[in-house]
Amino acid sequence: MLSQNFMLEKDPLSLERIRQILVRLEDTIIFDLIERAQFAHNPRIYIRGSFQELRDMGFDGSWLEWFLKEIETFHARARRYTSPDEYPFTSDLPAPVLLPLTFPKILYPNTISANPSILSFYTRSIVPRITRRATLALAAIKRSNGIIGDEEYEDDGNYGSAATIDVEVLQAISKRVHYGKFVSESKFLDNPAAFVPHILTPNRAALEALITKPEVERKLLQRLRKKAAIYAQEFSADGDAIANSHLDGSAKIDVDGVVELYEGYIIPLTKEVEVDYLLHRLDGLSQEEIDALAA
Repeated sequence: MLSQNFMLEKDPLSLERIRQILVRLEDTIIFDLIERAQFAHNPRIYIRGSFQELRDMGFDGSWLEWFLKEIETFHARARRYTSPDEYPFTSDLPAPVLLPLTFPKILYPNTISANPSILSFYTRSIVPRITRRATLALAAIKRSNGIIGDEEYEDDGNYGSAATIDVEVLQAISKRVHYGKFVSESKFLDNPAAFVPHILTPNRAALEALITKPEVERKLLQRLRKKAAIYAQEFSADGDAIANSHLDGSAKIDVDGVVELYEGYIIPLTKEVEVDYLLHRLDGLSQEEIDALAA
């Protein structure tokens, strides 16, 4: 997983530095989606209470939620979630074994987390789409073995492999979305007077307009499509891309699906996080401090 070393970074709120992080996260998300697309949908792992084995252990959540809990428990003990760019999907995690690092003050104190929305959208919308080809291939194999009807679809039994990749995808999307806080803080500090009146009103539309750059978004989607098309191709033994192999039905990933994921969900949700962060940016400040920022 991509990480920023906040102990060494001179200016973690540099917009250019943030842009570099977000561009690298595009690669992480695309590659993780490619890996998840190799397995069928396996909807059972997203249904709470569908595994008797987990209920016997006293866990009533889904298989994926159990995976997240177990993995994030270990990561919490290794103080992963003390970093300002890490957000767990699980609550009530244990305290770190190690003493916390003394990070520089970067973000204004807040409790904003979009992870419940990310988890719901991922399991309900992203997974069914990116696994469609693997699911259909599985159905064809099952039919050839005499399995027909509802039993032929969706479930290939690779619950552990699918959930392992799901966790990686979710953590990458979460990091990408919550980096919106860094963008908001950077832009706020650059010109607080432009933001303060709209925070006090409050005016979500005006705040969103201040942080939105349509041309940047256009270039992002253009770049994302090019990357996904390249990564979706098959390569020959000598390392050359097989021309248009992402167009003949054998693409490793649904390129349009990746672009739509960003355009229809990741970018809008990031903006929500950015605006929510700004709306709480003056919390706890005195009127004198607010006046100074507005001046």
